[in-house]
Amino acid sequence: MVTNTRRRLSGWRTTVVSRMRGAGRDAGAGFVEYAGLMIIIAGIFTLIDGLGLDGLISDAILRAVTDVIGG
Repeated sequence: MVTNTRRRLSGWRTTVVSRMRGAGRDAGAGFVEYAGLMIIIAGIFTLIDGLGLDGLISDAILRAVTDVIGG
């Protein structure tokens, strides 16, 4: 019984390690995940533009950069 359990645990560990470090570690991420991420990013940009926050954000970044470089 103990030997069988150890053999199963060893096989499971080998499978997990090979999936984490092997060539197929990114096999689960496909087009749908990347497309979803692009849709979320596009939505954020559309929201920023629609609310008119683009000028506020660029002014805030300009002020922060000016404070850092002392210009």
